[in-house]
Amino acid sequence: MHHRRVVVTGLGAITPLGNSVQEFWERLLAGQSGVGPITHFDASEYPVRIAAEVKNFNPDDFIDPKESRRMDPFVQYGVAATKMALADAGLEITEEISSRTGVLIGSGIGGVKTWEEQHKTLLEKGPRRVSPLFIPMLICDMAAGTVAIIFGAKGPNMAIVTACATGSHCIGEAFKIIQRGQADVMIAGGTEASITPTAIAGFASAKALSCRNENPPAASRPFDADRDGFVIGEGAGIVILEEMEFAKKRGARIYAELVGYGLSADAYHITQPAPGGEGAAKAMQMALDDASMPADEVDHINSHGTATPLGDVAETLAIKRVFGERAYKIPVTANKSMIGHLLGAAGGVEFIATVLTVAHGAIPPTINLDNPDPECDLDYVPGEARCTRVRAALCNSFGFGGHNSSLLVKAV
Repeated sequence: MHHRRVVVTGLGAITPLGNSVQEFWERLLAGQSGVGPITHFDASEYPVRIAAEVKNFNPDDFIDPKESRRMDPFVQYGVAATKMALADAGLEITEEISSRTGVLIGSGIGGVKTWEEQHKTLLEKGPRRVSPLFIPMLICDMAAGTVAIIFGAKGPNMAIVTACATGSHCIGEAFKIIQRGQADVMIAGGTEASITPTAIAGFASAKALSCRNENPPAASRPFDADRDGFVIGEGAGIVILEEMEFAKKRGARIYAELVGYGLSADAYHITQPAPGGEGAAKAMQMALDDASMPADEVDHINSHGTATPLGDVAETLAIKRVFGERAYKIPVTANKSMIGHLLGAAGGVEFIATVLTVAHGAIPPTINLDNPDPECDLDYVPGEARCTRVRAALCNSFGFGGHNSSLLVKAV
């Protein structure tokens, strides 16, 4: 069966390392940490007082001020990253192409800040004072809906919610929509803004977060023996996907080709990964099979790499299941060592890093890998970025609930 080919033509990112793709990429390659003390609220009484926050973000730089006030921050981040991605792609959604342009942007948690504020209003002032905008600001699909409204995209429109795999699943399904011929252009990715009192309290109670409050830049330690949980982050990663001939016809610059997508379930536990990495391995193998690509053509893996004790071991085992002895020769990097875990936005932002790695032949480092875990014995590119040819790369995302996703991109 002949599939339409899909390429990446535009990138947009709001991240803890900067509010542009260029700043994010430069600081990622430099091994800089975006983790610091929580400033969004007073966290002095919390067991976890650190996060990878978005800094110096002004929604009015991207959105009409009257409109931005009607959006939760997760929607603001998504709209801002979309605006960047469209500009980067040099794409204007005209009436001519609007019905063939779709949006697939998800969020793992949605408008939790809005939820907290309106719940406080309910308790203190009563039900009649709850905002009529409460539900539209809260629900996870509103980034996708708002982007379509603002930019005029009338094609397929969805939001996927699969926790930490959300952004990756959105990009993968957008890829398939174009392959099937249901759209020529898809705006895809994830967005999240969950550094709030309730969210931090909940993740901390679940013992999921690092408590390394005294040294925030060193807190996110994927594959390190001293890791003690992930650092929560926020932001958005949005990409423009286009059918290859459509992109070429309009003279678009092409970063890379998206060639494979795999997805699976652990069917094991609500928060823990399957111990042997079976589900993660299945997703990676499915992405390779989807692209009809032999495993020995993969030169890089952008790992999920959360710095959780169980997750990093399971992912390492999964990579070995798929690649055998060659696993030891593949550079594996963990962006979360610098940007923390962006939850539903993680897959979008890390996919952008993977695309740039393929396009530029530069692999970002994994920082804070000072004392490698003996069970995590692959090449995690410790400390410094590495320049090397990357023919193809996998980008992994695994979410609470046992959701696994893997995206495969190759150079053009």
